[in-house]
Amino acid sequence: MATTKPVKKSSTPSLTSNWFDIDRSIDNLRKEMEKAFSSFPSMSMPKMHTSCDVIDEGKQFRVKMDVPGIKKNEIKLDVTENSIQISGEHKEETEDKKKNYLKKERSQVSYYRTLPLSETVLTAKVKAKLSDGVLEITLPKAKPTKVQKKKSVSVQ
Repeated sequence: MATTKPVKKSSTPSLTSNWFDIDRSIDNLRKEMEKAFSSFPSMSMPKMHTSCDVIDEGKQFRVKMDVPGIKKNEIKLDVTENSIQISGEHKEETEDKKKNYLKKERSQVSYYRTLPLSETVLTAKVKAKLSDGVLEITLPKAKPTKVQKKKSVSVQ
């Protein structure tokens, strides 16, 4: 009579199934958290703080701000004599039923930024242009200033 040795099960599951299980668990956790937070009545998509440059050109300030995914009609600019408030929001409200989405994450994007200005600007002459996801705003100064000359200093 032949004796069979019991098959020893490995204490370490295969990496493929292990990673798949971890990925699935994280995805389930994300879904459960989204469900929990969706019940909050006043919660909305958080506004993203995007990077921008503010340049003093003497006669005017120039602001360049990255706003990828936003169209020009979705941008709101509010300018006072000493600050500018920039906000934008894009929502995809239509859903293409013919596509087989496995994951859809590009449904809403929003930005908000308030920038104080060190000098008074002429609000009536402010201009803005959106090109390739970069919003460029020109803010003419009420009293132009000289651009200060720079002097290089060696670091020791």
